[in-house]
Formats: sequence, C-alpha cells, structure tokens
Amino acid sequence: MLLDPAYSQTYVEDCEVCCNPIELHVNFEEGELVGFEAIEIGQ
Repeated sequence: MLLDPAYSQTYVEDCEVCCNPIELHVNFEEGELVGFEAIEIGQ
C-alpha cells in the first residue's frame, strides 16, 4: 500500500486476502508515520 506522507488520511480499501472492506486511518507528522489503524467494516 502506498501512502502520501504529506497529510493524514482516512479511506476504505478492500482486503487483499478476504476482499472485505477495511477502513484505514493513517497519521503523519512532519512526513513521518505516527499512527496507523485498520478497522474491518461490517463484521
């Protein structure tokens, strides 16, 4: 997965293994990843 370190992001992507949607939250500060959370949707 490619992430843009220019800003924090929230988006939904299908899991490559089970195809269920996953909500992703990524947080960057000064170009460095400081937080990452993945939540399976609908389970």
